[in-house]
Amino acid sequence: MRTDKKLMEIYDSLLGYFGPRGWWPGDSRFEIIIGAILTQAISWKNVEKAILALKAADVFTEDKILTVSPEKLADIIRPALYFRQKARKLQVTMDYIRSRYDCDYDLMFSETLPVLRNDLLSLWGIGEETADSILLYAGNYPVFVVDSYTRRIFYRLGMVDENISYRQMQQFMQNKVPPDTAIYNEYHALLVALGANYCKKSRPDCLNCPLDQFCNKLKIMQENYRGE
Repeated sequence: MRTDKKLMEIYDSLLGYFGPRGWWPGDSRFEIIIGAILTQAISWKNVEKAILALKAADVFTEDKILTVSPEKLADIIRPALYFRQKARKLQVTMDYIRSRYDCDYDLMFSETLPVLRNDLLSLWGIGEETADSILLYAGNYPVFVVDSYTRRIFYRLGMVDENISYRQMQQFMQNKVPPDTAIYNEYHALLVALGANYCKKSRPDCLNCPLDQFCNKLKIMQENYRGE
């Protein structure tokens, strides 16, 4: 694999601007997995509220998540939104971890990446982004996590197609960035920070963006402005 100079310059620029992000928050691999499931389609602030609610209700082990009723679990994690579906996802995932590995995370994350990824994707409600978040942040596998921010940012930078698929975007990153879990961890977190604060879906703050020197969208805006 040949490291792409521009991609690493983007990484260095973001790291210099935002600093280390300390991502993914969680005191254990169990908590990281819970957070990866709860964060689907919502902000992390809501996830924190839901995790605190689980802890306050004393429903924060694999067995307790499985023994509580789906209705009660959904009510506890209500701050996470889509709480009924997420309650089911939590219980399905915890059942897999308990029945397959007896809640032994060392054993679970000793599986090969392809085997464990396929297993996770076979679980109800677990998509590629969630599975890869679990693999990278809880399992320390060298897999790049892709989200809507990743695709939006690199499309606006003029480096990928607008409708690039998850797998294509992931391969783009993994083919050009060294397979280092620390870099993959930090890079994803930095892209989230950029997407949330500057490269927004609507009304992006292009003029103050730390990647202005790389951005194709900003160049087009500036050219249009000069032509008026």
